[in-house]
Amino acid sequence: MKEGVNEMNNSPLKGIRVLDISTMLAAPWAATHLADFGAEVIKVEHPIYGDHARRYGKQKGNVPLLWKSLSRNKKSITLNLSNEMGQKIIKDQIKHFDVIIENFRPGTLERWGIDYDTLSEINPKVIMLRTSGFGQDGPYANRRGFGTVAEGMSGFTSVNGDETGPPTLPGMPLADGVSGVFGALSIMIALYERSQNESFQGQCIDISLYEPLMRFLEPQLIAYDQLGEVAERMGNGSLQTAPRNAYETKDKKWIALSASAQSIAENLFNAIGRPDLIKDARFATNKDRLKNVDELDQIIGEWIRERNMDDAVNTLNESGAVVGPMYDVKQIYEDPHYIERESFVNIVDEDLGNMKLPNVFAKFSRTPGEVKTTGPQKGEHNEEIFQNLFGFSAEELAELKKKEII
Repeated sequence: MKEGVNEMNNSPLKGIRVLDISTMLAAPWAATHLADFGAEVIKVEHPIYGDHARRYGKQKGNVPLLWKSLSRNKKSITLNLSNEMGQKIIKDQIKHFDVIIENFRPGTLERWGIDYDTLSEINPKVIMLRTSGFGQDGPYANRRGFGTVAEGMSGFTSVNGDETGPPTLPGMPLADGVSGVFGALSIMIALYERSQNESFQGQCIDISLYEPLMRFLEPQLIAYDQLGEVAERMGNGSLQTAPRNAYETKDKKWIALSASAQSIAENLFNAIGRPDLIKDARFATNKDRLKNVDELDQIIGEWIRERNMDDAVNTLNESGAVVGPMYDVKQIYEDPHYIERESFVNIVDEDLGNMKLPNVFAKFSRTPGEVKTTGPQKGEHNEEIFQNLFGFSAEELAELKKKEII
């Protein structure tokens, strides 16, 4: 990080304390976004099994890699929430927290007696984010839900993939990531609303995995509602604008190109030496271009195939077209623009040494976020939190450990 920018006493969420009792990806990601901007996030893990996310994805030796970024800036404690004593501790200590984040199956917290209604009676200011596959009500509420199912049932996979191939799942946890961002946004809205009401009362937030992703399918959904059109897979093309595609270069690399505005399309036509296409009836407007997209893609594709990637990208960008290389992850780490903007942050991890993690998602001019620590060891902060915050003695802590409550 740049000198002078990494002081957390200037963090916008300083003073907000979050209890993260969720597991895996979507809900924990919401907590991480808050932690990146200075909220104190206390992560609760099962004393024996830990968070399932510790076993998700690649490992280096026995060290889980995603965990290091997914749980960054958090403090980890262990607590068996299915145990009566664990539940009592939550109820006793909820007074310390502004936010609690959970993603158990609907009804689980009610069964354990640590649901929102119960906790809000103890601490009326608390805000609870409840993340589940299908939400807290409705006929599917009790179904188990992972991002894969949400990606399918949201309609995303129906428009993703080659037009001649099957519906295609994304190669990353898309639904979880989108739900995590929406979850963090929802918490911030609730925190602002709480600050504006005289009672300083919190509220409960119900978010699913599939509904946030549906917000990105609004063009297709509205077209069906108003026109009865069922969107189909278009590969790298688009039902909304043309040209928009992936094109192979002379050196067997790929570039992505979009001309969604009329002026950009005209810049593109000039760049490839075909200003005549601007007045060509087949390509004069976006509507015309969509009708003749195959022919247009052939014209553009032939021009690009005659050039190496760098030459094509530079020529088109200089002309005012919108184009970029289609990177693999290695190229992402090497791009000089990303390096200059600090899109990755260097941090030292106790297990892995030097790591480059994706940086915070937005750059604040006055109160920036920061990645201070990587994901903690299981229960790393038990003594700090249980003794200094919760008020347990060393003897009481030892007894909880003996009974496997922590």
